[in-house]
Amino acid sequence: MNRLLPVNCIEDILPEYRQTPIGLLLEFHNLKRPFATYTEAQLLVGMCMDNRKHLHIPENFSYIIRSGGANLRYSEFKVSYAISVGKIKHIALIGHDNCGMVNLHSRKDEFIHGLVGAAGWTPERAEEHFTNFAPMFEIGNEIEFVVTEAKRLRVKYPKITVAPLFYHVETNRLSIVEE
Repeated sequence: MNRLLPVNCIEDILPEYRQTPIGLLLEFHNLKRPFATYTEAQLLVGMCMDNRKHLHIPENFSYIIRSGGANLRYSEFKVSYAISVGKIKHIALIGHDNCGMVNLHSRKDEFIHGLVGAAGWTPERAEEHFTNFAPMFEIGNEIEFVVTEAKRLRVKYPKITVAPLFYHVETNRLSIVEE
């Protein structure tokens, strides 16, 4: 079953997201809505640190936390700050295709050799680092992870709207993940 709902017009945006900062994000990015001027963030975006992704949004529209796989488990203080101090009521959690955090364990040797060669680490230290941290950041399936992470955030912040979205690297388009 295809769980990705493309957004090609305003009517494709789910009713619960229309006329919210999440709907505006989809309009700005996919539909090229003209930018408004913002002096305060309207939204928190949690997305992968992957360099192939770039959002088309106005200045000051959003806080953005980038973390491998869009995993915000270890960024909760930042999320709490955006909600409490930044007065954010909406979170867009954006996973993407071809994420390097999927099957991370298969890149163990590359990771170790990279730290040894580029950072001057010993092989033992690099392997220990990978072994200690890879399980915290590895994700199984990009779509399943973003849905699971959205549900987790909803439990932690029950008054906040959390939308799981998906970024298609090849087309630079966002889709809504149907839960």
